[in-house]
Parts: sequence; structure tokens; C-alpha cells
Amino acid sequence: METLYLDSFVTVAECDSMAEAARRLNLTPTALAQRIRVLERDLDIKLMARSGRTVRLTEGGARLLSRARQFQREVRELRAATSGEEFSGGLRLGSISTALTALLPPMLAALVERYPKIHIDIEAGVSRDLYHQVLGDRLDAALIVEPPFAVPKSFTWRVLREESLIVLAPRALAHIDPLELLSEMPLIRYDRRNWGGSLADQYLQQNGICPHERFELDALDGILVLVGLGLGVSLVPDWAREKPLPTDVVQLVLPGDAPRRRLGMLWPAQSAHGRLLDSLLVQQPAGAVASDCRIA
Repeated sequence: METLYLDSFVTVAECDSMAEAARRLNLTPTALAQRIRVLERDLDIKLMARSGRTVRLTEGGARLLSRARQFQREVRELRAATSGEEFSGGLRLGSISTALTALLPPMLAALVERYPKIHIDIEAGVSRDLYHQVLGDRLDAALIVEPPFAVPKSFTWRVLREESLIVLAPRALAHIDPLELLSEMPLIRYDRRNWGGSLADQYLQQNGICPHERFELDALDGILVLVGLGLGVSLVPDWAREKPLPTDVVQLVLPGDAPRRRLGMLWPAQSAHGRLLDSLLVQQPAGAVASDCRIA
């Protein structure tokens, strides 16, 4: 079933750029533009107009985009419904960056072993953006931080891992109370604009800690490097890491019952990929929890 030109059109529309869409599709901009012209000729309508380095949809293009996405979904469902155990279709999967190195790979390895012909497009991003991409049918599923609000009833949310907040500090400061470190030392803040970082921010506020902020970033591996250089301390979730902590960094446990970041998978409850996603979640790494929160 050939959907090549419609797929190319949707990619351009989502990128707002012919050059970026061509890069994602591994095409030259000229070849991609030719596909769009063929589609416009077949449909006898102008779909896009250039505006500097970007492209914008015409009224007809906007109407087609909605129907094209619906058609793509129906094609994926058709392939999934007829593939049986030899699933050879595609899966659009989103993942936060911290899950890409240690949490997701063993799950993908188990899935490929069962479905060797599968093709998976993986998009890295922050939880908030990936969440909306699943709701907007631009992704089939996403591995994200649990939203700080109720998931719509038409979607399935399954918790895979819970991660307590910890303090990362230079080894020379290991003897100091972690709350004292957060109060007195420069803070390398986990980006509070994202759901994981907002959890850390809430903990600081609840404990009356007004830190001296030195950096703020959404990259846990980058935070680890900065702490190792002695540039400050950080309050982060105990995320799944590919390698142990470096010798110049220590992990300090917070007193009491520390807040937990919950990671899980989100997908439409009626998705034709449900069986496939169940297979993906069978291989749960150490530290994972099994909690199916399907809401029909």
C-alpha cells in the first residue's frame, strides 16, 4: 500500500520547513518538493506556499492535513490488524532523553526479537511535548514522566519505573546533610519548566529552601558532569543510568519519604498497536514497577 506522497506532505506540514522535512526523510529538498508538486497535480489544488525559509499550508492544505493524518492512522491500524505475529509495520514512539540510554534499549531489543521486521521511528523530547503529540495522533505512544494532571479516559497510562529524588554532590561534600547542601551550595537546577524538574522545585519550596541558582538545564547527564566539576549540587530523580556514578560524585538520600518521579508509557486505549505495546513493556528493567492504569 503506497502512501509515500501523503506521508511526505504530512512531514513537511509538521516541520514547517522543506529543508528539515527533507533531512528527516533522507531526501534532497528538490526531490521532496517534486513529491509535493505531484500530489498537488493529482489533487488539483495548491497545498503549500513558501514564506522565506518556511512553508505554510493553504486552506486546501490544512483540510488535507487533517484527512491525511486520519488516513495514516487507518493504514497503520490495517497493517497492525492483518500482521499477526509477524508484525512488519511501523510504530511512532516518543521518549524522554533520560530513558534512551538505559531504560528503553532492553525493551526495544525484546520487541525486535519477537517482531524482527518491525520499523520504529523514535522521537526524543520533553514529556510535555510528547504527551501532546500522542493526544494529537502524531505519535502512537510515548515514554514520559507522569503528567501532573489526570490522563484523558480514552488513553492508557502504564507506570514502568519510580525514581526517588536524590541530591548529587561532589564527593568532598559527602559528609554534609543534603538539605544543608541545597540551602548553602550553588544549585544546578533540573529545569523546572518540565514535569520532572517541577517535582524537584516543589520539594524545595515545601522545605523552605531558597537556593542560590547557578545553572538550570534539562539534561541529567549534563548536570552530572557539572556536579563532578565541583560547580554545585543538584536535586534530581535517581534516573536509570547506563554507567555508575563517576568517582568524583556522590548520591545523597533525602530525609523522610522523598518524592518520586514516575515514568510510564502513554497510548490511546483503543490503539491497534495495543498488542505490540504490551510486548514492548514485557521487558522491564531493574527498578521498574508493574502498574497498568488503563482507563476505558
